[in-house]
Amino acid sequence: MRVTEPRSGLATEFGSAQESPGLSLWQVTNRWQAAQRAALKPLGLTHVQFVLLASLTYLDDEGPVTQKQLADHTACDVMMTSQVLRTLEERGLVTRAPHPSDRRARALVATPDGRALANRAVAVVEGCDRAFFAPLGADVPGFNALLRRLVVEG
Repeated sequence: MRVTEPRSGLATEFGSAQESPGLSLWQVTNRWQAAQRAALKPLGLTHVQFVLLASLTYLDDEGPVTQKQLADHTACDVMMTSQVLRTLEERGLVTRAPHPSDRRARALVATPDGRALANRAVAVVEGCDRAFFAPLGADVPGFNALLRRLVVEG
């Protein structure tokens, strides 16, 4: 790793800010999240609410889903997951019942209204993704493969 002479007082290994993959990821993530927030706003969902509700709708076909399983699947903090699930439960989109095989856990289920909203929202989110990633053209699958590698190996 080379560290260049400080420009404006910052001792960095990069000749310019645009060479930093971390900064680029930060900038892209912020723009993508802003686009998702705008797309989901008419549905009354935050992005994290969408991710948890859609993931629960996806996972609960496989049997009872615990909060820990949902947090792991979405790579969300368990405490944040709990807080968001509480909000979704108050809105009648999710139920938390006793887990059939683990007394300490709750079985999470998307209600019919939750499933319907998740399915409306996934169409909106996927449309937003198509528009956002359109500048990558045919490179989208390769870009996603690189991201998946970071998810798995990171």
